[in-house]
Amino acid sequence: MTGDMPCCEYIHAHEASVERVRGLMPDESKLFDLAELFKTFGDSTRIKILYVLLEEEMCVCDIAQVLGMTTSAISHQLKQLKQAKLVKFRRDGKTVFYSLDDDHVRSIIDQGTEHISERGVKI
Repeated sequence: MTGDMPCCEYIHAHEASVERVRGLMPDESKLFDLAELFKTFGDSTRIKILYVLLEEEMCVCDIAQVLGMTTSAISHQLKQLKQAKLVKFRRDGKTVFYSLDDDHVRSIIDQGTEHISERGVKI
């Protein structure tokens, strides 16, 4: 190894390819934000909530009923989903209804589901 960078065991590097791809890499802040987004999907309770909201806009009490959980637990997870801009809410009187923020969320879930289904991924 040289410094902090691992050294390739081959003398010949494909400089043009390396430079082209290096130039296409997003900046660190975008990569960090993307990693944070995918961390949000790393909790099965949040995934369950998103699946519920794929079907219908619902209030915290109804989501808790569907999932057999406390409203406190659901509220905690909804806060994280709101911060990640995966869900949005609207008020109707004293009731707050939650829904997916946009079609990108549905697309991410659909593509993830398709990926694990077609690849036979066992997690």
